[in-house]
Amino acid sequence: MHRESSLPATDWVVRKAVPGRVERIEAWFGGHGYDPHRHDTYSIGRTLSGVQSFHYKGSLQHGMPGNTLILHPDELHDGMAGTEAGFRYRMAYVDPALIQQVLGGEPLPYIGGGLSNDSRLYRASEPFVQAMDHPLEALEEQDALFDLASALRAVAGKPRGRKRLDYQAAKMARDFILAHMNHGITLDLLEHACGRERWSLSRDFRTLYGTSPYRFMTLRRLDQARGLIQDGFPLVDAALAAGFHDQSHMTRHFTRCYGVSPSRWLERLRAQGQLAGSYKHGGPSLR
Repeated sequence: MHRESSLPATDWVVRKAVPGRVERIEAWFGGHGYDPHRHDTYSIGRTLSGVQSFHYKGSLQHGMPGNTLILHPDELHDGMAGTEAGFRYRMAYVDPALIQQVLGGEPLPYIGGGLSNDSRLYRASEPFVQAMDHPLEALEEQDALFDLASALRAVAGKPRGRKRLDYQAAKMARDFILAHMNHGITLDLLEHACGRERWSLSRDFRTLYGTSPYRFMTLRRLDQARGLIQDGFPLVDAALAAGFHDQSHMTRHFTRCYGVSPSRWLERLRAQGQLAGSYKHGGPSLR
């Protein structure tokens, strides 16, 4: 699966995604990796070799073997090799909803800087960044999520100055969006569905899930589109099936959210034989 003996001739990505669980990738880039983009998940990873450089919160950071990458949901970042030798890394994309199953409605923990040398986060992230040919069993993943949420909470410390959050209303809004992905969703509809005033609901949603309701909906549509594209659907068909107006509409969101165009994304998967039937996607993953 991995190229160990020499540097790869081309960039590649290996992707493992199971519907409703944590998505994991391993990749190698010789230079530029991704344009500035944002995930609606925690991005938690490990640099395996080389220097992984990225702009985050106004600073240029350098991930190296031994530290842990912790990118908060919806924070803008990019990715590139810090040296001519390129870099190899593994990353897990953890849905804030999975963290909230442990936290039960607390504000999402925030780890500043994008990198951490804290041993608690290093240990807690280990199950998610182990070798890609080691599948995570369901119970193993659930235990690891508990440890990760606990470590994030402990390292970030208790948030201050937060008003009371309506976790149940925000969760209802999230479930409503997932159940009506191909319909026009507005804050009015969410307000009626959840019984929570729209602007308070929007604020709580961002605090609890790390992104806005609209961004959450857009990323779920992109998750569906990625699965269809990886299974061999033409871009235009994948775009329409996922609820976008047309292919260009999907491409704009895809590039903005993932830092790479759909065609370039396909090239990287193709380099490791990750296309056409290698993965069947049936629901929201976390990119």
